[in-house]
Amino acid sequence: MWPNEKTVVIRIVRFGLFLLAVAIGLSPAFSTTPAAWGSWTHWGDYGDGRYANPIIPADYSDVDCIRHGNEYYMISSTFQFQPGMVILRSTDMVNWQVVSHAVKDIRQIDPELDWQHMNRYGKGIWAGSLRYHAGRFYVFFGDPLKGLFMTSSCKIEGPWDDLICLLPESGWDDCCPLFDEDKAYLVATDFKNGYQTWIFPMSVDGRFLDRDKGVLVNSGSGREANKLYKIDGRYYHLFSETGGGRHLMMQRSDAALGPYREVKQLSYAQRQFHEPNQGGLLCDDEGNWFFLTHHGSGDWGGRLVSLLPVYWKDGWPIVGQPDEADIGSMVWESPKPVTSAPITRKKTDRNWLTADWEWNYYPRTTHWKYSRKRLTLSAFKPLQDGNLLTVGNILSCRSWQTEDNVMTVRMTVSKMADGQKAGLCHFSRAWSMFGVRKESSGLSLFFSDNTHSNPEDVSISLPAGLRYIWLRTEWGLDGRSRYSYSLDGKHFQPTNCEYVLSWGYYRGDRTGLFTYNSKEEAGQVGFDQVQYHHR
Repeated sequence: MWPNEKTVVIRIVRFGLFLLAVAIGLSPAFSTTPAAWGSWTHWGDYGDGRYANPIIPADYSDVDCIRHGNEYYMISSTFQFQPGMVILRSTDMVNWQVVSHAVKDIRQIDPELDWQHMNRYGKGIWAGSLRYHAGRFYVFFGDPLKGLFMTSSCKIEGPWDDLICLLPESGWDDCCPLFDEDKAYLVATDFKNGYQTWIFPMSVDGRFLDRDKGVLVNSGSGREANKLYKIDGRYYHLFSETGGGRHLMMQRSDAALGPYREVKQLSYAQRQFHEPNQGGLLCDDEGNWFFLTHHGSGDWGGRLVSLLPVYWKDGWPIVGQPDEADIGSMVWESPKPVTSAPITRKKTDRNWLTADWEWNYYPRTTHWKYSRKRLTLSAFKPLQDGNLLTVGNILSCRSWQTEDNVMTVRMTVSKMADGQKAGLCHFSRAWSMFGVRKESSGLSLFFSDNTHSNPEDVSISLPAGLRYIWLRTEWGLDGRSRYSYSLDGKHFQPTNCEYVLSWGYYRGDRTGLFTYNSKEEAGQVGFDQVQYHHR
């Protein structure tokens, strides 16, 4: 439902009631009380009809979203991770679960996005857009080296078609389509040429871009995060720009290709809240509008997701709490859009290898298998000895920025070979490893990272004939990982192995499972009883 005069009046009345409630001392409908970034003890669904931001305290960057029927879908950029472009589903805009990925093989973007090269950190799948048109879901995105791509599917779960490269040029990002009856368009930013933003005519099936008929609609100020909308017959171009920090802007026109002469700032930069800016507009079945956005300026948790109420004023969607200048600010609590939807939290999955897990680069498929809830990794040499970021077949998931996180795995070590290492890791640009090392003298625990001058500061011998060991990493809002181990799965021994989680290559920290052998291709480990919970 798009806004009409009745909807706008309803929203103004609701906001007036909110101001009245504040004036007479009643509990406000939502809270704008500033909270220190990363200090929250509550997030997501309260269970009483309200929610707290962030709604997803994990690294889901460059979000875009749509409503389809009674469900909402969101995508998030995944860079070099495989499979690519993660897709989440919700029935209330607050509780989200990963359901699939749109890119089944990231080597279709660039052959070097695989375990044999591993030289595309910070590249791969950048910000994209999700739309539904003529019975199909469409995902568009850019790779900064290889250009703009599209894939589509008749089902959100897939299978998704092979990628089509619409613009095989480097330097483009943040593209978004607009399907307008019998026409279609694509907006994108040429960041290598002064952040010029262009709108191109496109075929209605999204498979062909008319490069020669593009129209320049703005440039400069780091302008990107593009979205195109048609609302009540008007065309809206949503974007962000820099200037005191990154903030939301919008321009509008009576024609898809412009000219876009009307411009409005929709929200403040709010650096103290990591600049909520990139995202997409959503509307519920009662005509209430929201903006799903990431916060993105380099914390160890990555770019987290919040849901902000939207208030229409003079035909402009003001994002967050509007002030006298009709510019929005961060909202930390608000009523849920749909109160009947259940609360979801990330819990241990008995069949634990779900869509939440992604490989770091395309894996060496002959050296892993998953059967009977057990992942088996076969060891091979890294591209650079002693550098976790060149170890193939690391299976990882996002490290959530919440008050209490614990990941525990049971690892089978009875088939390890001389020279092999295996265990748990954390990584972004910095990294740490904690696990078991096999040498001719036997098995021992080891710890290694790339943030200290003495990279291996623990060596604990393990019993001969050991079959299983349990490894654990724990962290909280302080962003400090503490590793421990157990020989029986019940009693865990702490170690002096700590690691400060960090940001790198546009990503927050990841937790992963790994193995490698610096001497030869030999040895196996198995991972099962994998548990990850947070609160």
